[in-house]
Amino acid sequence: MTADVSSRRRREVIDALRRGTVPAHGLDLLAVGLEPFAEALNDELDVVRGGGAVFKAVRGEYGSGKTFFTRHLAEDALRRGFAVAEVQISETQTPLHRLETVYRRVTESLRTATVPPSAFRSILDGWLFTLEDDAVAHDPALGSAPEDQLVEAVSRLLEQRLGAVNSKAPAFAQALRGYRAAAHAGDGPAADALAAWLGGQPHVSAAAKRSVGIRGDLDHFGAMAFLQGLLIVLRDAGHPGLLLVLDEVETLQRVRGDVRDKALNAIRQLVDEVDAGRFPGLYLIMTGTPAFFEGPSGVARLPPLAQRLYADFSTDVRFDNPRAVQVRLPGFNHESLISVGAKVRDLYADGSQHSERVHRVVNDSYLSSLADAVAGSLGGKVGIAPRIYLKKLVGDVLDRVDQFEDFNPRQHYALTLADGELNEVERNSAQTLARHADDIDLEV
Repeated sequence: MTADVSSRRRREVIDALRRGTVPAHGLDLLAVGLEPFAEALNDELDVVRGGGAVFKAVRGEYGSGKTFFTRHLAEDALRRGFAVAEVQISETQTPLHRLETVYRRVTESLRTATVPPSAFRSILDGWLFTLEDDAVAHDPALGSAPEDQLVEAVSRLLEQRLGAVNSKAPAFAQALRGYRAAAHAGDGPAADALAAWLGGQPHVSAAAKRSVGIRGDLDHFGAMAFLQGLLIVLRDAGHPGLLLVLDEVETLQRVRGDVRDKALNAIRQLVDEVDAGRFPGLYLIMTGTPAFFEGPSGVARLPPLAQRLYADFSTDVRFDNPRAVQVRLPGFNHESLISVGAKVRDLYADGSQHSERVHRVVNDSYLSSLADAVAGSLGGKVGIAPRIYLKKLVGDVLDRVDQFEDFNPRQHYALTLADGELNEVERNSAQTLARHADDIDLEV
């Protein structure tokens, strides 16, 4: 039962499923089949918390739960005090071969357990507050000393802390100095401009940059250094690390060949930098389809990267190594689809005034029947069924059972799938089924 779940958390999860999206929070309430990965992922988060770095590639067909997997891991990381960022790789909006754009998306999507995106400015301010607290903790007399003495002590501590940043990203360190000075002086416009530049935003005024001795915009190579600087600021602000998700990397297969090669090389650079220990406090996780990791238009185009990401999947999936650099998600089967459906049904019922009716009408037998119907409408492909299955379960079945006393889905509901509610993969599966049905010659 889930009666101890807050009504707000329950509502957020149910509302997201009704829209057909992965909930932003509360994924632990829905998790099915992630137990084999739990210990390895916990150990890797501990490694990052201790100052190490981890790279992980997650592969799975559409519907296997890649987004769910990474967001579930993100929730765990947030509970441990990490900052989290999720970047959707896109040919037009976030091309992977332009790491300056990826870095900007990182700062825009950055969040913590207490601050939603973008938490970047909040983290910068938290870093400044921590400097003052640490200075006073080192010399308690500063707590009652004149302000100029505190400012001087904080400045000395600032330079000590910036030593690590300055060696890796001198421009980042220079802008941090300027940001602190502007914030202390109450110069809001200057602080805003420098915070934007630190976040990788383009079109920051030349005057603001000139005032602290920096110039130009962030480029591909500078983004690597800025990421190092961000990790140091996160640590000093009290966050043990950053979980960074690069999602839907398989979209690289659709871009022009030369652009794809640059993007694959950018991945190789990131993997090598992580392996070399240049990103302490970073857990970098990348998702993609098997075709991306094995096909001719994906990782295989760059043999050094393919070698780094190789993992043996020739054995039974039960014996996959969750500690490997690349892991695969087995996807949903009929049993796991019913299991997650039961979790959603129970979550819904515990927030309903008609809990008994919801459990009685939408019993496990009906959940199984609905799973069969959804998968059958998608060509029998259970692996791509979860999104539509849960969307139909909540919006078409549970909502009606909750609101109408005499509604019985076995009598009053017939599953229908409209093109407009399906994504490309689901639509193709439904259309393939329809074509095969048309090919059947029926004698009347």
